[in-house]
Amino acid sequence: MERSALAQRIADTSVLRGTFTLRSGRTSSWYIDKYRFSTRPDILQALGAMLAQHLPPGTQRLAGAELGGVPLVTTAAMASGLPCIFVRNAKKEYGTAKRFEGDLEAGDHIVLIEDVATTGGQVLEAAADLAETGGVVTTIIAVVDRMQGARERIEAAGYAFTALFTVEDLGIDPSQD
Repeated sequence: MERSALAQRIADTSVLRGTFTLRSGRTSSWYIDKYRFSTRPDILQALGAMLAQHLPPGTQRLAGAELGGVPLVTTAAMASGLPCIFVRNAKKEYGTAKRFEGDLEAGDHIVLIEDVATTGGQVLEAAADLAETGGVVTTIIAVVDRMQGARERIEAAGYAFTALFTVEDLGIDPSQD
């Protein structure tokens, strides 16, 4: 799917208008419902191919945080042929009691995939957790950048940042809030 057609498909499927409270606690007059685009096979397949094209050389593993990052990292893994890791929001207290699902070796170069980046808080937490176990997060790729500070915070933390789309690509003026 062509980039502009994919942006339009994401916008048509996922952009909601109203009053919404974001994870950051901010209120917004628009919301991007990531589950609406990450549950559509045509969009997900196109995103996987696009994500794979943006992986830097030397990437050994992909990672995505639950829940929104799991389908995205899965489709990117399928498109790129690279193994992936699912990052839990909290370590499970049963079974294997893991924080991550999938193999992670110390020194692995990882690209962390994010659905919608607002302030970057959640993806930076996941990156720190991966680093604590010896992973080397080199790059964070977001499907959509809300253009509300994520890029600046992620780059200030020392990671390369790429967004496949910005809210402007989806027809949203980020100053509308």
